[in-house]
Amino acid sequence: MNPSFSRPLLIAAAQTTVVAHDVTRNVQTHLAFVRAAAQEGVQLLVFPELSLTGYELPQLAAHVVDAEHALLAPLRQAARDHGMTLVVGAPAPPVRGEGLPAIGAWVLNADGSVALYRKRHLHGSEVQFASAGADDSLVLSLADTPTGLAICADATHPEHANAAATAGAVLYASGALISEQGYGPESAQLQGYARDHAMAVLLANHGGPSGGYVSAGRSAFWAPGGALVVAAPGAGDCLVLAQRDRNGSWSGRVVPVLPVDAAA
Repeated sequence: MNPSFSRPLLIAAAQTTVVAHDVTRNVQTHLAFVRAAAQEGVQLLVFPELSLTGYELPQLAAHVVDAEHALLAPLRQAARDHGMTLVVGAPAPPVRGEGLPAIGAWVLNADGSVALYRKRHLHGSEVQFASAGADDSLVLSLADTPTGLAICADATHPEHANAAATAGAVLYASGALISEQGYGPESAQLQGYARDHAMAVLLANHGGPSGGYVSAGRSAFWAPGGALVVAAPGAGDCLVLAQRDRNGSWSGRVVPVLPVDAAA
């Protein structure tokens, strides 16, 4: 018998198309996704890796934000207005405040508080432009759900997911930029974590090209045990919704989101 949960839970991956270096425009795209998610009743909305800037490694240092940065202000306000927790990708100060910036996942909570996870496992040329985070895992209560955060290559290291599960995560949420070539093996790893650790897994992938990579899209959600509940059919802008009912059963669907220009 499934355990009884106090209320249904609705989470979503925001599969966004990002414009390189145009953070102001990307903020507006994020706000459009938040509004679309609010119409569905989403409680936790996760964006891809470096969703506010694009995966533009040479320019990381030019776009570092902190919790009080003006660019985060409208997103923090939107989180409060809609009672929704947002996880957005942007460069962050390094762990000790000196040296290369970190690749950050900024957690903007519905109560106005802010938390930060820094990418632990850097990949390829990232080491030239970014510093690694110090936490083997970061598990936060997001939408009343113990959630382990990951950023792209973190999820290719089994010890990262294991650390999150050991720390009590029942949801593992990864913001990523995964190409078509990498999608097969990396999605198989994510599904394996859902199976092996009996935790839900959410992937928020880019909806279009970024930093020279062509994203596969196909953001997805796997239920505890490894069953694929829902996935976007490909690239493009959409919400991938996953809902848990009071009996612990999961269902999902994909909702297209109009680009900012089309919405206007």
